[in-house]
Amino acid sequence: MKQLTNKEYEEYQKYKEDKLYGRLLTSDGLRLICAAENYDPEAIGKRMLEALAKIENKPY
Repeated sequence: MKQLTNKEYEEYQKYKEDKLYGRLLTSDGLRLICAAENYDPEAIGKRMLEALAKIENKPY
């Protein structure tokens, strides 16, 4: 059986936490964002940057 390194284990724990709090972007989520912004690349980019700023400013 393969064993995880400490770094791999930490990344897996972060993945589980992100999944728990809905911080993973799925293909359906990306389609929803694109449709909500009428497939306008500038609007989509602005929405993503706003979301990133919100995430980075909040403590987990």
